[in-house]
Order: sequence, then structure tokens, then C-alpha cells
Amino acid sequence: MSDNSITSRLYPTRIDIPAEARVQIVVLLNKTLAATSDLKTQAKQAHWNVKGTDFYQLHLLFDELAGELEEYIDMVAERVTALGGYAFGTVRAAANNSILPEYPLDILDGKDHVTALSDRYAFYAKHLREAIDKTDELGDLDTADLYTEISRTIDKRLWFLEAHLQVAEIKAENGKAGATTTQKIPAGVK
Repeated sequence: MSDNSITSRLYPTRIDIPAEARVQIVVLLNKTLAATSDLKTQAKQAHWNVKGTDFYQLHLLFDELAGELEEYIDMVAERVTALGGYAFGTVRAAANNSILPEYPLDILDGKDHVTALSDRYAFYAKHLREAIDKTDELGDLDTADLYTEISRTIDKRLWFLEAHLQVAEIKAENGKAGATTTQKIPAGVK
């Protein structure tokens, strides 16, 4: 997306969102498109290379994650074009424009893959929440709703990933091999 003339160019549409707002939304959606494509390939990287005692379970989970992300790639790209923009969905565009950190290519252990994907899902989830706010601010509630839909599932998937790590992390924090206590909820929080 380095060519500014392409990123800011819109084709005609009767959608009643002002062109200036649509340009900003399209740029944001293309950023999301790149990150979603990147995250999908990172999940596939984990799927193909996972090893360890939880191999089969994680192999299936990582493939399911990638499949869900594929659906979001299409939804985001179609929203770009519905708004009159150009969707930048090639692998090269994703590589050049993704906000996600590079995936470590040398890991094999299932827990390491879960950790790497958890980190990236958390980063992606934060991006989605920021995009909800931005598109709402720009008056595009439909795109904000699209982001909300994706965000809900990404948070759920982050929960699935983190569940593989939480007991070990709690045990490490407590310094006891058998400790599995949970965090206390602060007073006043329900």
C-alpha cells in the first residue's frame, strides 16, 4: 500500500458515508486485511509444525483457527470494495503491511506455538477494538459491527489458546508444583 494514490482512490458508490471518511475506513480495513491474512498463515505455520504430547489436539485447533480467519479475510476485503476501495489481499501486500510481529519459524513444541499465537491473537484483538472505536467515530456503524463480530470470536479463540497456558503460569507464579489458585477479583468488581 505504499502507492498513496491507490490507497486514497475510491470508485463510485451510492453508499452515503462521506468519501473522506470512506478513505480512512478503507485504509484501516486494508490494515486489518493484511493482519488477518498474516495471522491466518501464522496459524497454519503452527498447524504444520506443531510437535509434542498435545500434537493432535493442537494440530486440529490451529487448523480451525486458520479456517475462521479465512472467512474474516473475505468479509474484510468485501467491505473494502463495498465502500468503493481497493482491497489489497495478496500475500506480498499482507507481508508488507501487517501490524503483527513475525512468527518464529524455528519452534516445534506445542506450548511454544500456543504462546506465540496467544501473543499475536492478543495484539490482533487490541487492533480490532481500536478499529471498532475508529469506525464508529467515522460514522460507519456497519464496519464497526463487522469489527465487533470478528472481535468476539478472536477473544474467544484467545481464551482457548490461553487455557493451555494458564495453569502452568499460575503454578510458576506461586512457586509450587501443585498450586493452582486463581487470581482474586478486586473488591467492587463483579
